[in-house]
Amino acid sequence: MGCGCHHDLHDGKAIVDHVKRKGKENEKPLVEHQISCQCGTVFTFEKVVMNCPECGMTYAVTPCSSDNIENIKPAGIRYA
Repeated sequence: MGCGCHHDLHDGKAIVDHVKRKGKENEKPLVEHQISCQCGTVFTFEKVVMNCPECGMTYAVTPCSSDNIENIKPAGIRYA
């Protein structure tokens, strides 16, 4: 896929920046996970860069590592 998953990306902001540089921020994840946001809202993670619909916290993951919920990282409020 060429999303650069070989990079050691563990920081949410770095993941958002990397995925956006590759133009893949609107891709669907391999699995649509249920995210439990820090604000207490639970939502379906439908794109590899997505904001919580309640508080705006941005969550991100690289497309080829999106099958594991542990790889989805917060990046900050409305970072995307």
